[in-house]
Amino acid sequence: MIKEYHNVRSVEGPLLFVEGVYDVGYGEIVEVETSEGVLKRGKILEISENLACVQIFESTMGLDTLGTKVRFFGETFKVPLARDMVGRVFDGAGRPLSGPRVVAEVKEDVNGMSLNPAARESPGDFIQTGISAIDGMNSLVMGQKLPIFSGAGLPHNDIAAQIARQACVRGKGNEKVRFCVVFCAMGITFEEADFFRRDFEESGAIENAVMFLNLCDSPAIERLITPRVALTCAEFLAYKHDYHVLVIMTDMTNYCEALREVSASRNEVPGRRGYPGYMYTDLASIYERAGRVKGSKGTITQIPILTMPNDDITHPVADLTGYITEGQIVLNRRMHQAGISPPINVLPSLSRLMSNGIGEGKTREDHRNVSNQLYSAYAQGREVREIVSVIGEESLSEVDYKNLEFAQMFEKKFLCQEFYDNRSVEDTLGIGWELFSILPHTELKRLAPEFIEKYGRRDKEKDDGGGKNE
Repeated sequence: MIKEYHNVRSVEGPLLFVEGVYDVGYGEIVEVETSEGVLKRGKILEISENLACVQIFESTMGLDTLGTKVRFFGETFKVPLARDMVGRVFDGAGRPLSGPRVVAEVKEDVNGMSLNPAARESPGDFIQTGISAIDGMNSLVMGQKLPIFSGAGLPHNDIAAQIARQACVRGKGNEKVRFCVVFCAMGITFEEADFFRRDFEESGAIENAVMFLNLCDSPAIERLITPRVALTCAEFLAYKHDYHVLVIMTDMTNYCEALREVSASRNEVPGRRGYPGYMYTDLASIYERAGRVKGSKGTITQIPILTMPNDDITHPVADLTGYITEGQIVLNRRMHQAGISPPINVLPSLSRLMSNGIGEGKTREDHRNVSNQLYSAYAQGREVREIVSVIGEESLSEVDYKNLEFAQMFEKKFLCQEFYDNRSVEDTLGIGWELFSILPHTELKRLAPEFIEKYGRRDKEKDDGGGKNE
């Protein structure tokens, strides 16, 4: 039953307060009509006695306390969903930016449903991104939440576009895998939105993607609904149409800034650095919508991207995200300035579920060994580099020189790759074995002898014309 009220008490920022309201509920959808007849959408944010606080999804310009009409519809915010959304671009509230409106198969509540932990299955199976630093050493697993920690000015948008363009699931045998990307951008500029649209369209990635674009000049309230609309679409494709869905969300810091802005408008007591105390719960309500569900063929994997103010990894957005998700990919400003692209610092990066998605039958049997040896050798090379910067190279041993050379070649050949360079996991592991030929045999302590015999000897013979490993 639709209820209409005319007694608006005040308009404060993105919030509208209505008096004399009864029998309405939290999260209920609201339609607001200005005195000039312009319609705006919103939802109930808070109920107190006979006063309702409504957050408007659009600009509050034109709203006043005299001629404004507020209608309550008795239902929560729902978005129309259909299979033919794949290949199209929408705004942050799920409205098409081009083409016809969506002929809905269903309409779903954007807040989703609480998932019983007992219904979850452990994430598994490998998702290939085509980026060696991720596939080789911080592998993405189907059903995982793996964020990218970036900073202002770092190429996280390029990485997001590259992953969206290249990501794929490797089928087993003749199995046909249904895979798509749901790309969700929050608070981005027009130039960034144009970059993403052109890249998706020119590369053909748009054919297997759904894009939701919320621009920086859009109301902050719309920014709060955008990831939920995107995840509702992902759940529809995964659980109703059996897709394996990769959800890329950028930039979660913009989302949290919008959350702080709305919290300040409500005069709530601030928490760390002015963010609301419930930000952890709010982020968890987004991140925990990823995973695998028993009885469903489809899965949802998330790559949230956030920019750390002042590159501070202890910032509340990065800190709370790290608590909820299963690892992190860390971008480094010094590596970016040194020309390493993508500037992924693999040492502080981590994928906690990597072991679930690699190995024989998923990637290759030597994957874990190669990853461990690369970590070890690169860490030693970085340590030698720091020593050289302090005392010079005079006191280095022959092994130290080899570790230093390994670190340089690792950054040049393994980490560095072109924007359109899509490497298979076999290519990535092959580069790793090629780099191991730099090190003395005694330093390859994390490689099983049978793998050295199978892969190391072959690559060594290829390089030196048939010689044997020493």
